[in-house]
Amino acid sequence: MNNTAQPRHIRLMDTTLRDGEQTQGVSFSVNEKVNIARALLQSLQVDRIEVASACVSDGEKDAVSQIIDWAETQGLADRVEVLGFVDYKRSVDWIAEAGGRVINLLCKGSEKHCREQLGKTLETHVEDIIRTVEYAEATGLMVNMYLEDWSNGYKDSRDYVLGLVSGTSHLNIGHYLLPDTLGLMSPEEVSVALTDMLSKFPEKEFDFHPHNDYGLATANVMAAVATGINNIHCTVNCLGERAGNASLAEVAVALKDKMGMQLSVDETHITMVSRMVENFSGKWIAANTPIVGADVFTQTAGIHADGDLKGDLYKSALSPERFARKHSYALGKMSGKASLKNNLDELGIQLSDEEKAKVLERVVKLGDSKQVITAEDLPFIIADVMESKEYHHITLLNCYINTGFNVDSTASVRVEIEGEVQQGTGSGNGGFDAFMDAITGILKQMDFTMPELLDYEVHIPRGGQTDALTECIITWQSGERDFKTRGVDANQVMAAVKATLRMVNLKLHSL
Repeated sequence: MNNTAQPRHIRLMDTTLRDGEQTQGVSFSVNEKVNIARALLQSLQVDRIEVASACVSDGEKDAVSQIIDWAETQGLADRVEVLGFVDYKRSVDWIAEAGGRVINLLCKGSEKHCREQLGKTLETHVEDIIRTVEYAEATGLMVNMYLEDWSNGYKDSRDYVLGLVSGTSHLNIGHYLLPDTLGLMSPEEVSVALTDMLSKFPEKEFDFHPHNDYGLATANVMAAVATGINNIHCTVNCLGERAGNASLAEVAVALKDKMGMQLSVDETHITMVSRMVENFSGKWIAANTPIVGADVFTQTAGIHADGDLKGDLYKSALSPERFARKHSYALGKMSGKASLKNNLDELGIQLSDEEKAKVLERVVKLGDSKQVITAEDLPFIIADVMESKEYHHITLLNCYINTGFNVDSTASVRVEIEGEVQQGTGSGNGGFDAFMDAITGILKQMDFTMPELLDYEVHIPRGGQTDALTECIITWQSGERDFKTRGVDANQVMAAVKATLRMVNLKLHSL
């Protein structure tokens, strides 16, 4: 007899497009909402998404309509949900007109909110809920029910919370959604409260909706799942009001690795969706953000690189390959021979032991002066140390950039390419755009194809003077490979120009 139990399947509901949009300064356009919704359901394969609040604006209604229109073509319309309010027909009609199938009805989950915000008693609030739910069902909508501020409500007025569920238990409520609205709970408090809810209403389907004010959202999710909750709410990049909601990436990985749960999420698309939401929201995640941060699969210490080289001693189940990423080894003052070797191998460069020692000495010296060194800097460091001109295919002879208020910028560029002087002019929206127009025109004569610019970072030292050195790091995409180049100058535009010329030298060397 085989007694092997199948792992529990935990369903994730992503609310980036609704609760995540409550992040200060975040407002997605219609097109952005549609693209994020498609990525969440189709690529990342989350189980459900909450995409809007009813009655907000015509633009919000248009976004819901377009998302539903697409979802219907994929058979996913029942997995798209919209927040509505206990206002009888108003929210229901708005959602129905937009083509929505599911309303998440926001009710008062604490007696204090019910009394002070609505001026209602539990009994009169339940009457209003019943009327709205019955109208929603008659309109053809499926209904879930939020108990807003449930965590405080359970702590301060448990009988009210239990009465709210009991008073609506005869209705066809698909899920009762239990939010820790202010992110106040600890894992122990989550466990106690949810164990009680499940024991009192074993036939009901509950969702847990955590916030991250104490940095406990993922831990609280694990506590909720341990009590028997099978539906968890989260957002991409921890977006949400104040400290945000539970991070989808952290929740998915923790539930799988630490609790042995099964999820629908396709991990290989987690980073892609994170980057999309970063770009559309304008909220950039920290480089050390778990799972999706830029640096989380980068080893800095030379001893770690050495251990990986000799036997993967510093690698874990959180392998970058799971998330369509790869390990990298930082270059700087803590670099050792193994860090350098890993980067040289990645670039396909071979050096003698003596040459490696010279290059490593220069890398450590640059790192000690707080300079950021990218892997793509190595060929230039090598060329400099060896006094070689091998990577100096293009040299800037002159660059004049003119910019002003309410006018296009212009650039006049003169370069030497393989001993031949070339010049060109360009215009654009800003000095760097004008330079790119000019240099692209020059390089077209050589059948040189500019790689796509993926990211552009400018670093200025804190407290620096107006003439402080500026560092510009540009990320490019060439074929299947992304790479970075760096430029430093007191002039911000010239720092970007230098980073671009370094990219051109690398590309010309490979031709």
